[in-house]
Amino acid sequence: MELTLGITLAVLGAGFLHAGWNALLKSAPGGDALLDTATVVAGSAVWGLAVVPFVPLPAAASWPFMAVSATIHFGYYLTLAQAYRSGDLSFAYPLMRGTAPLIVALLGIAFLGELPTLPMGAGILLISAGIVSIAFVHHRKHPPAAAYWAFANAAIIAAYTLVDARGARASGSAAGYVSWLIFLEGLPFLLWVLRRRGRAAVQYVRSSATRGLIGGACSLAAYGIVLWAMTQAPVAAVAALRETSVLFAALMGSLWLKEKFGLPRLAGAVSVVLGIAALKL
Repeated sequence: MELTLGITLAVLGAGFLHAGWNALLKSAPGGDALLDTATVVAGSAVWGLAVVPFVPLPAAASWPFMAVSATIHFGYYLTLAQAYRSGDLSFAYPLMRGTAPLIVALLGIAFLGELPTLPMGAGILLISAGIVSIAFVHHRKHPPAAAYWAFANAAIIAAYTLVDARGARASGSAAGYVSWLIFLEGLPFLLWVLRRRGRAAVQYVRSSATRGLIGGACSLAAYGIVLWAMTQAPVAAVAALRETSVLFAALMGSLWLKEKFGLPRLAGAVSVVLGIAALKL
């Protein structure tokens, strides 16, 4: 398997789409991270259901991976909510997304037998370091609980990444796998939110339907591209490239939300660019 230029550009595009729906969440007027997340999850589930009639049915061998992934994703949403409840989005998000590729690389050696080359390992380290540095742009003390939940979420991201990579490779159709997965894995989380928030959650999601459908389409497309790429290239390299979404999110925050970019974020961006270059050596 080889990380070609075409795959690299496709995964960078997926990172841009992922950043887009996260920026959409951040700019939501409601300011409720849990319900805003539920809105996008509901939108992506709708799109997943709409797409499944038009894609091949995944091979039987991939369905156990899908079931495991759906369970792990429920844990992902719970730890994500706890991380955002404990600390700032600008701290927790890059911390969890930046450390996940390192965990994927280590677990990929053990479970997929994919040993990164020296340039690939250097690229993963540079990308992760650049992303994590964005978490510390604001020089203020963050609650320890925010870091603990972020690291727990990173471990869960690594777990479902490896499971989905195996599942997509076994499915015979990455498009079919991701469509069914996105539809099925969102249902337990939405039922949990409904139980916690009741009618208010239904009203919130309904009033934000346009935002949810746009964000859900970006989410489905982004993860579909990533899983397809993992059937063509080493998982650790694709996982690292995917997390450039944090850099895209910082750029969008600067241009769209008028947030300060600054020298620390610029240094992180340079590290990410050097990491991408190293992956292509």
